[in-house]
Order: sequence, then structure tokens, then C-alpha cells
Amino acid sequence: MYSRSSEPVRFERDCDVVLVPQGEKVTLPAGSVGYITQALGGSWTVFVEGNLFRIAGADADAIGKEAPPPLELPEGADDEAVEQMVWRQLRTCFDPEIPINVVDLGLVYEARVEAHPEHPGQRIVQVRMTLTAPACGMGDILVADVTDKIEMIPTVAEADVELVFDPPWNRSMMSEVARLETGML
Repeated sequence: MYSRSSEPVRFERDCDVVLVPQGEKVTLPAGSVGYITQALGGSWTVFVEGNLFRIAGADADAIGKEAPPPLELPEGADDEAVEQMVWRQLRTCFDPEIPINVVDLGLVYEARVEAHPEHPGQRIVQVRMTLTAPACGMGDILVADVTDKIEMIPTVAEADVELVFDPPWNRSMMSEVARLETGML
């Protein structure tokens, strides 16, 4: 997994991480040493002692990185502006093993913005998405990542992310750019 382009890192503090691809949450202790193998969408995949771990943006300081800046919407932004930001946020969600975002992979079937019925000025975002394989151990982690990133959007009170397997994913759902990048033409 290590390559000359991988950046070495040392954990400055104990850090909650996710074991890839199992999806198990573990804590890496301060002083652990590894290599960043992927840095996309405000999270990092790190190779430590023969295993891959995903580090969330909120824990960037543990490896000497900066957390992504908070999102901003213009005052009075309408549902369309929020929906555009939802799609931008979805493009920051990556499978820790595949350097292609969930939108270009064709994993997101739908993203809808609705007014919150109980909180004026707040919104609920409904997302339907799938996985490249139903048994993917990272399913819960990807759903949590999508949920967390959408809920960072100002005025979004709740993200309801539903994992579905109908229709089943296939490579024709990938964007042309994603197919070129993976060699799946």
C-alpha cells in the first residue's frame, strides 16, 4: 500500500478511526506512525501497521492537518441553492479505497430538499443511495459520511440517507470521468 508519494504521518493524539474495509471503529493511540494513502473530501485514508484506517475531517488535527472550513450559504438562500450545495457536499464523499466520489461512482440515486415541517427556515434532505456491492463493509460508514456532510449545510436540520439496492449498482452508472479513471470503459 505504501508508495513513494504517500505522506508519512504521526498521530499527535489518540484518534477514533474506522478500519477499512470492515467498517469497524477503533482508536489509534498517540504516537502511531503511518502513511496517508488518500486525502480526498476532507478525510484521510492512512496505512498503519498493515491496515487501512479512515480519519474524519473533524479529527484532522490528530495527524497535523486542518479540518475543512465551515460551509456558508448566502442569507435567504432558497431550496435550489441548498440542493446545489447538497450535490457539492456529496461530491466530497469518497469510499476510502476508491479515489472517486459517490456521485461520479453512480451511487447516489436521489437527493431531495424539503421544508422542515416543524421548524420554519430549516430543511430536511432525503438521499437514496447504494453501494458498489451489497456486502460492502463500508456501507454504514459511507451513509454516516453522507449524513454528516449534508448536515453541515446551514439550514439543514436533518439528512435522511436511505441505503437501497434496487436497482442494483453496475459500472454503467459511473460518470464517464469515473470510468476513465478506473479503466472501466
